[in-house]
Amino acid sequence: MSAFDPTGEPILVIDDEEPVRRGICRQLERVGYDVRAAGDAVEAHTMLLERPVALVLCDIDLPGRSGLDILEDIGREHPGTAVVMVTGVDDTDVAQVALDRGAYGYVIKPFERNELRINVVNALRRRALELENHAYRTDLERLVFERTDELRRSREELIQRLAYAADYKDSETASHIERMALYSEILARRAGLPASRCELLRLAAPMHDIGKIGIPDEVLCKPGLYDDEERAIMQRHCEIGHAILAESDSDLVRLAAVVALGHHEWFDGSGYPNKLAGESIPIEARIVAIADVFDALTTKRRYKTAMTMDEARALMTGESGTHFDPQLLELFFSETAELEEIRGSVVDDDELQLA
Repeated sequence: MSAFDPTGEPILVIDDEEPVRRGICRQLERVGYDVRAAGDAVEAHTMLLERPVALVLCDIDLPGRSGLDILEDIGREHPGTAVVMVTGVDDTDVAQVALDRGAYGYVIKPFERNELRINVVNALRRRALELENHAYRTDLERLVFERTDELRRSREELIQRLAYAADYKDSETASHIERMALYSEILARRAGLPASRCELLRLAAPMHDIGKIGIPDEVLCKPGLYDDEERAIMQRHCEIGHAILAESDSDLVRLAAVVALGHHEWFDGSGYPNKLAGESIPIEARIVAIADVFDALTTKRRYKTAMTMDEARALMTGESGTHFDPQLLELFFSETAELEEIRGSVVDDDELQLA
């Protein structure tokens, strides 16, 4: 006996001639197959719903729906079932049509004693190989998905930790980084950016202040107001961040470079470092500018209280067209439930202690 032993597999015989059905069933049962029989398409359909089978042996000329129609039905409704046409129609064109529609074989009646058994074994062997291959592909796709998801999560964690490193000596919290990234994603979606770009911006936004790594501690950590020289030094963080991130092969890092350079540009051209205005400021930088300021205003810090949603909206609306892109700002505040949900759910220990 070969390594492959199909005996015991359930088989359905579909033929409108009762003596033929009985003969096929007897021949297959004699060698150990579990065989059932149906006389037409309706009966076969009912039996397949009651108990799926590994193989269907189907005549072509049947009352009602033809065997070729049944072949297509089985392919659509029971894709794991092999079908062999067992028919008295000795026509190469019909045989080709059957094979093109998914038949595993085409046996002409009357057939030799072992011919049917050989075709059954071959069909079941092919089915077993296809099922094994399908299971392998499914496992492979699952593994690829898991590895891809793991890499995505690792990349996201690394980005967040780099962003935390930039803000470690500053007054920002981990929650600020996460919230402003989520706000950026929401606004990008409302602005009509493709879903993939919205996701990319969510990952890139936390790196907007990465350039603070290059700012001297005596400036970065200074309490109170900056003088003109200190302010000029602090403003260099945009260009430093861009220099760190630019010219990467990664779409994500390149977008982070754009955001790092442009998130302090003002819509009226009075921002820094390049005094860009209007739509000459990349839309992602305009989006992050709104998300960053909104979170700063609505978050409690040791040196200030948190504004309410209405207070933040009023203040930022007052800077519509000067600091902020008017259309994007309107979209941002067009529906506040999502914003409120993020404000309430993304809070770290430092902020809870201040609450």
